[in-house]
Amino acid sequence: MRRINLSLQRASSTWHHNGSSMLGTRLFTTAQPPPEKSHFGNLNDSDRIFTNLYGVHDPYLKSARKRGDWHRTKDLIHKGTDWIVEEIKKSGLRGRGGAGFPAGLKWSFMPKASDGRPSYLVINADESEPGTCKDREIMRHDPHKLLEGCLIAGVGMRACAAYIYIRGEYVNERLSLEKARIEAYSAGLLGKNACGSGYDFDVHIAFGAGAYICGEETALLESLEGKQGKPRLKPPFPANSGLYGCPTTVTNVETVAVAPTILRRGPEWFAGFGRKNNSGTKLFCISGHVNKPCTVEEEMSIPLKELLERHCGGVRGGWDNLLAVIPGGSSVALIPKTVCDDVLMDFDALKDVGSGLGTAAVIVMDKSTDIVDAIARLAYFYKHESCGQCTPCREGTTWLWMMMERMKVGNAKMEEVDMLYELTKQIEGHTICALGDAAAWPVQGLIRHFRPELERRIKENADRELRCAGN
Repeated sequence: MRRINLSLQRASSTWHHNGSSMLGTRLFTTAQPPPEKSHFGNLNDSDRIFTNLYGVHDPYLKSARKRGDWHRTKDLIHKGTDWIVEEIKKSGLRGRGGAGFPAGLKWSFMPKASDGRPSYLVINADESEPGTCKDREIMRHDPHKLLEGCLIAGVGMRACAAYIYIRGEYVNERLSLEKARIEAYSAGLLGKNACGSGYDFDVHIAFGAGAYICGEETALLESLEGKQGKPRLKPPFPANSGLYGCPTTVTNVETVAVAPTILRRGPEWFAGFGRKNNSGTKLFCISGHVNKPCTVEEEMSIPLKELLERHCGGVRGGWDNLLAVIPGGSSVALIPKTVCDDVLMDFDALKDVGSGLGTAAVIVMDKSTDIVDAIARLAYFYKHESCGQCTPCREGTTWLWMMMERMKVGNAKMEEVDMLYELTKQIEGHTICALGDAAAWPVQGLIRHFRPELERRIKENADRELRCAGN
């Protein structure tokens, strides 16, 4: 310690006598970390994963290979299961189906050693969330990205087969995917000795009958098994007992489709987009009152205002005509214009403002919107799609819709606004699956941000009744 202190004293003396001394500079100047990225968005075309999102090119094998699909896939497989999962973990990829759970971590839950049961990968292509239309574009225009992703993810999970469960109304998407699947089998990319890797992997395609509840992973498994699509109690979780009682991971189309590109270009490349814990590029599907509705691949954490103005031509009637936005599909709470001005489009930023990224289905509403009627319509959707298994959901969604119908015309008392909010809290968190939460959150967002509008309608209706009684 004495020698160290003496050295510091000499260095200090050198610094005081000669401010330009290199010794003093080395000792007293600490290296500054590179500045953190402060702006996100305006993704370069060279960084886009989905290069045929708009169907400009042929979606099938010959053209897909020219765009980089199935390039040295055998080499990725030979890297091994642990390497695949670790690379996905390093990339920071979070599930693109709504929950945003870390993908690599989820894949790692699958058993490392078989107990005699096969392991399965199930792809949730039951895209039934109002406003969401991103997976449709992948299956229709980039089906080989999904099929290759199934193989890569399946190897990472030690699965022997993948089942792609497609929404029943997606007829053209299913036909496109089935044609691509036949091509992949004919080329030796799937099936026995897939891609010449020595790994056997099959892909099966099934389609549902349009039930929103089958987007819930365990209800999807029930439907695949030929049963009613009703969620299962957990535990056991699918990674332990899923499809046909075997270890299973259920994941989203987009989550799997980006995996091969991440492995080829490196997890650091993917992690370089977006804020910390919100890595990568993302498909945003924007609908509603914008000049050019579209689905676009952009960098995570892009400001909402920039997303709408850069890719959609802005809000109809200008930004000041914006009323509210539902940023992640119908199951997340709306946010008013005051929040939209500055909010970033990622999991954490939207959570901080009481909403969520969900599936990144951006529903834009301008000032011509009857906001109460819009949320009432969503309440009807959730009432209609409830499987009826849980009492809080079966009864609660019906009451939500009935109360919202009265709120539309102000046929209520002031205290019923608080009763409506209390009802959402009795549903939220008290059901087997998240459909109850999805029904409650839009109504909660309405009360949180547009309570004065509800109270105005109630007051005006009460005044009308008084005038009628007076006459």
